[in-house]
Amino acid sequence: MSESLSWVDTHCHIYDQKTDGGTQDALTVARDAGVRKMIVIGTDAITSQQAISLAADNDDVWATVGLHPHDAKFGFDALLPLLGSERVVAIGECGLDYFYDHSDRQSQREMFERQIATANELHLPLVIHTRDAWSETLEILDRVGIPQRTIFHCFTGGVAEATECLLRGAYLSFSGIVTFKSADDVRMAAKLCPIDRMLLETDSPYLAPVPFRGKTNHPALVSLVGKFLADLRGDSVAHIAHHTSANACLAFPGIAP
Repeated sequence: MSESLSWVDTHCHIYDQKTDGGTQDALTVARDAGVRKMIVIGTDAITSQQAISLAADNDDVWATVGLHPHDAKFGFDALLPLLGSERVVAIGECGLDYFYDHSDRQSQREMFERQIATANELHLPLVIHTRDAWSETLEILDRVGIPQRTIFHCFTGGVAEATECLLRGAYLSFSGIVTFKSADDVRMAAKLCPIDRMLLETDSPYLAPVPFRGKTNHPALVSLVGKFLADLRGDSVAHIAHHTSANACLAFPGIAP
């Protein structure tokens, strides 16, 4: 069924060496599965440049430039020259990760604030990564100024967190996590989320959906996330595919036709 529909993977890392068969194979398989647009996400200067290079070589691929909270200690300055590329459609992923704390929390906060400010200055969407840091993530957004188009990537909160994000006009992007047995809170949030605020992603090569959990993920599997959400919400797969694809073009205007 999914092969006859059109999908958008709003968040993937297909430059990653873990990608099965390599980047070009992943792109080919995704296209064959009906994935019409893919956004490749930068997490530091190197991966942001890789994302831009992929986008330059593929008309159905776009890039973001971002500094992941894991790498916040290295600073944002090296990424600034990359923001001039016409293939860059968002800032991020950026945010706070208090689960791993690979960068000290002060650096995480400062670099998150800086990227929010940059997104506002350049009128670009903001892609957020938050883990074990919901209250501070929202506080910083409120204080610095939430960009008009803000995406909570790989949404892992529950109803309370979803409500707070939606009150701020944000999009919730659902990944394979919503299919995991332990993700009851995420499923409740997915049922609550209005269809016009829902996005799909793979976060590939990570977080492959059931029944491929534990294996290498790739953009073609975004359709499984969409089908799962359709079943969860009592909706049609076509309806989910249509609206999440349309939402992607609104959340990331740079990918719109």
